[in-house]
Amino acid sequence: MKLAIVTAYPPSKVTLNEYAFHLVKHFRQHQKVTELVLLTDRTKGQKELSFTEQGCKITIKECWTFNSYLNLLNVTKAINKTKPDAVLFNLQFMKFGDKKIAAALGLLLPLVCKLKRIPNIVLLHNILEEVDLGNAGFTSNKLLQRVYGFIGTTLTKFILQADTVAVTMQKYVTVLEKKYKARNIQLIPHGTFEISEETPEYDLPKGPLQVMAFGKFGTYKKVESMIEAVEKVRQTTGLDLEIVIAGTDNPNVPGYLAKVEASYKHVPQLRFTGYVEEYEVPTLFKESAVVVFPYTATTGSSGVLHQAGSYGKAVVMPDLGDLALLVKEEGYKGEFFEPKSTTSLAKAIEAIVTNEAYRVTLGKANYKAATALPMSKIAGMYLNAFESIMNGKQLKKETVSKPSIV
Repeated sequence: MKLAIVTAYPPSKVTLNEYAFHLVKHFRQHQKVTELVLLTDRTKGQKELSFTEQGCKITIKECWTFNSYLNLLNVTKAINKTKPDAVLFNLQFMKFGDKKIAAALGLLLPLVCKLKRIPNIVLLHNILEEVDLGNAGFTSNKLLQRVYGFIGTTLTKFILQADTVAVTMQKYVTVLEKKYKARNIQLIPHGTFEISEETPEYDLPKGPLQVMAFGKFGTYKKVESMIEAVEKVRQTTGLDLEIVIAGTDNPNVPGYLAKVEASYKHVPQLRFTGYVEEYEVPTLFKESAVVVFPYTATTGSSGVLHQAGSYGKAVVMPDLGDLALLVKEEGYKGEFFEPKSTTSLAKAIEAIVTNEAYRVTLGKANYKAATALPMSKIAGMYLNAFESIMNGKQLKKETVSKPSIV
């Protein structure tokens, strides 16, 4: 199979680029894939292809730009030129831009593939029906929320024109089947990026206990409450704690972390790492005592939770939405807090950093959950789905061409 993937890809800062990197890593090692064609966004730096494992040929075709109105045309041209056997779209609703028209035009691409009869799957990381638009930073205006809802429903109908729409949570399957009467929805879990061949070391390095958050911040992921919560824990316990904010601004909120850093410059042992390169991720997680999710809303399955699990880390999570569901569905465990309560967050962090046995127990449970769904297994599920689509199209073609007997 010559498989094309339409996605953002490192060193891109557009959402879901890290997920694409790990998908590609495992697709290229699969016997069924003879070539991968990456239809990516344009970046200044070279694409990250430093894989140590042997694998199939990879062709890079930079053909789209965030917020460009020409993405529909340019990606279609790239598909025509590269002639893949199948196309996988790594999508969420703001994948091609944060401007409404640019974002919407990009989401028409699965329909284009259907019209061209190219087998295609959309990996849809979130659905608008399950996003709290106010808390997620889109809009708190009720009228605008209705407008967004109408636009989201319309775009979802276009996305559902794909041969298969893969979602990462069972609740998304239920919502799409019930609201849209869709019959092409398939549950394929998020999966875990990297799983060490060795069992994680649960002992921590000497020095302060690191309380870490990782992601793109500024919309529904805000770190002020986490910083203030750790200060409360320091005061009540006297523990030596370091606050680590790892990652960058959300593209929709440029300058957010710089403002936070300036506002909290008086706080000791507060470190902002900036963008974390792939090779730096293992060290970041291994040195952390606890991983915190300072979210006020959720917009899909969490890649950071799966990463934390793969390194055997205890986690502190808000008791809301998709994170709470994911814990139940996939077996993750953590300490929960009320999303808008700094006091509740402080108590959750304190429960872990003051109890080493509890921290280790949570870490072991999360490692077990993470290892149940390695990315190699997820890649295989997508390839099986493509084979089913192709076999179905071939069967349909043969049925239509078979002469009838009167």
